[in-house]
Amino acid sequence: MAAVAASAAALSLVLSACAAGSTPGDKPSLRTHEDVTVYTWWASGVEKQGLDKLAEVFEQQHPGITFVNDGVMGGGGSSTSKEYLQTRLETQDPPDTFAAHAGAELDDYIEGGFIQDLTPLYKKLGLKEVFPKSLMDQLKTQDGKIYSVPSNIHRANLLWANPAVLEKHGLDTSGQYEDLDSFIADLETLKQAGVEYPLSVANEWPQVHLLETVLLGELGAEAYDGLWDGTTDWNGPEVTAALEDYKQLLSFSNPTRNEMEWDAASTMVVEGKSAFNIMGDWALPVYAAEGRQYGKDYVVVPSPGTNGVFDFLADSFTMSTGILDEDAARAWLETVSSKEGQLEFNRIKGSIPARTDVDPGQFNEYQKTAFESFNNDPIVSSVAHGAAVPVSQLTKITAAAVAFEKDGDVAKLQAALAASAG
Repeated sequence: MAAVAASAAALSLVLSACAAGSTPGDKPSLRTHEDVTVYTWWASGVEKQGLDKLAEVFEQQHPGITFVNDGVMGGGGSSTSKEYLQTRLETQDPPDTFAAHAGAELDDYIEGGFIQDLTPLYKKLGLKEVFPKSLMDQLKTQDGKIYSVPSNIHRANLLWANPAVLEKHGLDTSGQYEDLDSFIADLETLKQAGVEYPLSVANEWPQVHLLETVLLGELGAEAYDGLWDGTTDWNGPEVTAALEDYKQLLSFSNPTRNEMEWDAASTMVVEGKSAFNIMGDWALPVYAAEGRQYGKDYVVVPSPGTNGVFDFLADSFTMSTGILDEDAARAWLETVSSKEGQLEFNRIKGSIPARTDVDPGQFNEYQKTAFESFNNDPIVSSVAHGAAVPVSQLTKITAAAVAFEKDGDVAKLQAALAASAG
């Protein structure tokens, strides 16, 4: 397997945090058959709230098993959290179950023999009948097996806008952009009008997230998919144009982006310091927490050039190999896939349930638009969030984005992205 190599500095930082008890949940020194250890990167904010609610539902449904938070800090599935998980898997110290994005992100874990085939569990719980075919197509490997249970469906290609800032400068308050050129033109208008950072951007993975939405907006769904299956030439002129647009977008953003987490970039839009942010629908609770009203204090629409496309990712849970009590892990996965678990988790998370038998009427107005798009629009896979490529390739893409942020060399970025696919 092409393992994800942990850097000494990053791993030392995580292990130090573990020793201090500040990031992972307290893990018992002696495991029993009455607990289930769950590893996620959901250690703060709305992600932690969602995990806590899911754990509450689990302990109601399975009162004989104790939920043990075995997670680590690193919102969005950061490289550090994945490196630490990889180290545990390779040293035969696996959590019973761990969060991973459904799709190609699982390939390295499957190849390494670190996670189990869950196809029999799908049959036992009848999940193939309650998950939509479009989702099942994303979950299955080439040999038809399934290795994770999704807790939700997220939409990645979203533009968040502050209509008050737009109105002040005479711009369309809907936030709708048919293409990247018109979006860039409005960013320039805002910049000239004195809005210092019209577009807020955060650190590493949010930059890869922005890059993927630019590629999708420039290339369209079919050619975007071709980047990951080899039918679109990474060295082609359309990709060059997209990368030039990406460079321009960064020029309209805050220079503090490398020190900023994704939710802080969202807060810049909430506070009117920026007009726009491109982020997935997990940002919804950031706006709600500040008392902002959807459609009035903020708008959220498909990112420029991507209207009519759903950029997909799903938080999902696996079952590790070599664990003490597989029944406890199966119980957790049963809760994750249950109607109650999916309802309560997604109400908090901003995403929509994977199940088709959960009433959309129980969700907010934005989430209803996500139901509509997922059920009717072409679906593509997120690269930044593990659906499109395995961890090993995403690591290379992230490294290319980090290098580009420093040197701004489009040709070098394009060559690095092409090499990542090799």
